[in-house]
Amino acid sequence: MLAYYFRLALRSFGRNKILTALMVLAIGLGIGAAMTTLTVFKVLAGDPIPGKSDRLFHVQLDPAGMDDYVAGEEPEAQLTRFDAAALLAQAKAPRQAMMTGGGDVVSADASSLSPFLTRLRYTSADFFPMFQVPLLAGQAWTAAEDSGRARVAVISRALSEKLFGTSDSVGRDIRVSGHSLRVVGVADDWAPQPRFFDILSATYGQEEDIWLPITTAFELKLGRAGTMNCFGRQAVTVPEGENAPCTWIQYWVELDSPADAPEFKSYLDNYSGQQRAAGRFERPANTRLRNVLEHLQHHDVVPGDVRLQLWLAFGFLLVCLVNTVGLLLAKFLRRSGEIGVRRALGASRAEIFKQCLVEAGTVGLAGGVVGLGLALLGLWAVRQRPTDYAALAQLDLGMLLLTFLLAIGASLLAGVLPAWRAMRITPAIQLKS
Repeated sequence: MLAYYFRLALRSFGRNKILTALMVLAIGLGIGAAMTTLTVFKVLAGDPIPGKSDRLFHVQLDPAGMDDYVAGEEPEAQLTRFDAAALLAQAKAPRQAMMTGGGDVVSADASSLSPFLTRLRYTSADFFPMFQVPLLAGQAWTAAEDSGRARVAVISRALSEKLFGTSDSVGRDIRVSGHSLRVVGVADDWAPQPRFFDILSATYGQEEDIWLPITTAFELKLGRAGTMNCFGRQAVTVPEGENAPCTWIQYWVELDSPADAPEFKSYLDNYSGQQRAAGRFERPANTRLRNVLEHLQHHDVVPGDVRLQLWLAFGFLLVCLVNTVGLLLAKFLRRSGEIGVRRALGASRAEIFKQCLVEAGTVGLAGGVVGLGLALLGLWAVRQRPTDYAALAQLDLGMLLLTFLLAIGASLLAGVLPAWRAMRITPAIQLKS
């Protein structure tokens, strides 16, 4: 029966080409605009680490002096090297990681490639299980190797294949800034978006190729990259020094449950009080502990104009649906005579209603094809923009399916009123006229 209704719909389209084209175009424009903005919004607002985002917390302390102090203001976004090392040593969370980004020259004795620059991450051993970094070969280093400033590294699969021609280079040596490091693990592709773990360096993109102990990076004085803020009344000669009054280390903890956050926040307040008593901190305890999604929201990862564009796009889709309702209503009522004859020959109101809905759904299917083309064109235009998230705006299989479901669902919704009006046409009046 559905195939019969579909053939009737195609025959009806052939008799009203212009009206059908207008409906398809209206649905297509609305779907194209909605899916383009929804895809961009999904890239910006997605959960970068589902299942753990409510248990991973970003730590902030307030080590600055009393100059320009405002009670309750936002503290420093990062920690000093001293505070990060102290919190790591106290180990009050099940897992914790201190880290910062870097960049330096890498090479390998076994490779014919000339030395080249690459991105690095200096961190501690818990980084890998905390952030679910998948390992193809080998393993991450241990906390003991952190303490011992071991000359070890985990490298990306891309770098392993580039230097050694294989994804399993465990046991081989690479050279970073002239220093030899032994490869203990090879990481599979890992690029959570947004880059929540170091959002101050870059919000999107910027995959890193080498991870090594942060203590080793300190000892070797490897190149650092990222933001730094120094405070105090005296000039700082070595901002990366252990006791320098400069914040530049990101610090994250993983708790067993979100319910453990208040207790850990109290620990941070107590730590701040102890440092104030020791003369290091001048300000009263002013700490922050935000989970992943709260951290992203605080840093306005999803700009307000993107949210506005999303609302406007779906508002435009609604306008297109209202217009489609009017066009479908005009189309069905112009066929009152045909519908009256069918009713007189025994067709029930339910059959008329079903046929009209199938026509509306067929319009939606065609509109979905047009909308998909417009969405792809819109996303191509987005990828030409000089923004760090532009290259990530792509329609995946789920969004592709959603495009057609939204198009068909919207057209069926738009067809309910016209179909209801059509099935209520009185056969006798139409036959008499």
